[in-house]
Amino acid sequence: MIQAQPIKTAQARPDNTKERLYAEFNAVVAETEQLLASVASAGSGKAGALRANIEQSLAAAGDRIAKIRDEAERRAIGAAHAADDYVQDGPWRAVGIAAALGASLGLVAGLLIARR
Repeated sequence: MIQAQPIKTAQARPDNTKERLYAEFNAVVAETEQLLASVASAGSGKAGALRANIEQSLAAAGDRIAKIRDEAERRAIGAAHAADDYVQDGPWRAVGIAAALGASLGLVAGLLIARR
């Protein structure tokens, strides 16, 4: 039976979750290809056991992917709540930051247009 590598806990990087999902998906595909190749070469008696093994591996991988998705969703909700709290605590500060950012982008755009 083929065993998937355990997934380490995520770091604070947002790309880490996406990378873990890709790695998990690729591991599921590789395991499925190997098991299907085994089923094709096995006799009819072993086919039932291998099919059950495939179903078990896919179910386990689906559970791991669901856990990763839930963790990413939990982090996104936490970040949204933190941003909301920040704006609620200092709305004028958030307006000032947005105005400064807009003015900076406008200045850069104006300079780029003037250079042409």
